[in-house]
Amino acid sequence: MAYEFDFSFLADHWPRLLQGLWLTLAMSGLSTVLGFLIGVTGAIASRYGSPAARRVAYVYVEVVRNTPLLVQVFLLYFGLSSIGLRLPVFATAVIALSINIGAYSTEIIRAGIESIAPGQIEAAECLGMSQSQIILRIVLQPALERVFPALTSQYVLLMLATSVTSQISAEELTGIGNLIQSETFRSFEVYGIVALCYIALSLVVRAGLFGFGLLAFPRRRRLGTDL
Repeated sequence: MAYEFDFSFLADHWPRLLQGLWLTLAMSGLSTVLGFLIGVTGAIASRYGSPAARRVAYVYVEVVRNTPLLVQVFLLYFGLSSIGLRLPVFATAVIALSINIGAYSTEIIRAGIESIAPGQIEAAECLGMSQSQIILRIVLQPALERVFPALTSQYVLLMLATSVTSQISAEELTGIGNLIQSETFRSFEVYGIVALCYIALSLVVRAGLFGFGLLAFPRRRRLGTDL
């Protein structure tokens, strides 16, 4: 094999890689927040909502979880533009990722809600707490604490899934890597560096979520429970 490795292109292209890395973080951060809010809303609707709300939540989760993320991105970007509604690439990517992760968050949080013992809810009702107080204080907080490790893993996967948006010309990390590769023809080196960047990003995101979990759930911090 006569292939010679050459990383000299980094001298000219590292600012673009940093730009793509930052866009990946921004995209995944916004999508995580929006997806979490969608997940909480969907889980509450599926557990405590009216029959119509439960049906809507069920259909939403099943449709999103049984279609590829790439198809969802294309549907929003190309599908909406074909009917005259063209969204910016970044906005389309964030909306698609939020809708996607929202469905998975809904199921994870719903499982956490269903793990709460009925006796705790009955005790809260005996104390005269309203349904909204019971949901927020008795059900939702401990449910989120229990499923936080699963949510953490899902949000790390979301960050990696941002690479799919390069297919609609989003200049995140993979998109920038594609552009640099097409200019330098150093496929192995470019994608090797991109892969290392994703590994570093995964560690950073996981550490950030771990720290957030310690702040949000003091009991885990006191018990030393892994998140």
